[in-house]
Amino acid sequence: MQSLEQLKVRLETAVPGAHVEIIANGSAANQPSLLIDRDHGWAIAKYLRDAPELRFDYTSNVTGVDWPENASKEKRPACLEAVYHLYSVALKEGPLVIRLRTENRTDKVTLPSLTPIWRSCDFQEREIFDLYGIIFEGHPDLRRILMWDGYVDHPMRKDFVAPNDYEYEPTPHDDVLERARELYPKEPAV
Repeated sequence: MQSLEQLKVRLETAVPGAHVEIIANGSAANQPSLLIDRDHGWAIAKYLRDAPELRFDYTSNVTGVDWPENASKEKRPACLEAVYHLYSVALKEGPLVIRLRTENRTDKVTLPSLTPIWRSCDFQEREIFDLYGIIFEGHPDLRRILMWDGYVDHPMRKDFVAPNDYEYEPTPHDDVLERARELYPKEPAV
């Protein structure tokens, strides 16, 4: 497989106007990735799949990430992110990790759907939509997959506040039991 530096140059050449950034990973896995600008995400994904020398024909995993505003030296703005792990089954290469970021976490949370390129993204993009709130433009069936219709929140966001409805817990225990007891009707004094 080509180095990420070579791949970055190749992608920016193949898709005019595209911006690709290499993101280091300081974890033990040390798996660097490519951050692709959302305006060219679909075109780059299509190129990664169709270029004969690359042929990334399979997406094994797609996940969401919530990045609240970062006060550290990075000064990364608050955003949501979709992370795709790509493989070339045909060439036996991978994973190549690509990322797409939304503009913010509030009202500009749209990314292009990569489901038309890799069918295996379908349910995973729906899950990210449901749990993080990223709207995948061009997804063939974007609707909730885990939470019920009409649910208005996104439970995997870092600022999610769990509802206080523990009185409906069928078998409360530990800290849930304490929360549930707060909601039980008080026994009348004898």
